[in-house]
Amino acid sequence: MEYSYSDADLLRQPIGYWSWAAYDAVVTRIRSALAELGTTQPQWWVLGQVAGADPAKSRDEVSRLLRNYLGTGPEAMEEEIDHTVARGWIDQDAAGRLHLTAEGRAFFDKAAAVQQELHEERHAGISDEEYLTTLKVLQRFIRNTGGTAWHH
Repeated sequence: MEYSYSDADLLRQPIGYWSWAAYDAVVTRIRSALAELGTTQPQWWVLGQVAGADPAKSRDEVSRLLRNYLGTGPEAMEEEIDHTVARGWIDQDAAGRLHLTAEGRAFFDKAAAVQQELHEERHAGISDEEYLTTLKVLQRFIRNTGGTAWHH
């Protein structure tokens, strides 16, 4: 692959810019593809948590886990859960546990296929070894600067 800078020039480039530029490109692409399906990335996260839960998670469990992804208050995640319920993708049982509806399962499967295509697109020409190295280096940058990060 051709890079826009020589190795010597890249060594002087700011990690903050390049990590932001990667984030911006990836998230913009994901959100655009999900918007074409008629959903948002946070709604996708909700569907993913509900679809993969065994046993089923409560609304509060899903909200607490995902609100950190938004970097906002809990109300924003609650609204996203409300949207998935209003769209008929999720319902809540008498015990307060969230479940995909038949319509929600069909939509989740469709969106999951798009997410898999996006994953393959992002990883084109990148070996598993390169990907792991990149993530480990980013984790060290986070630790070295006193930051914290987690992903579930």
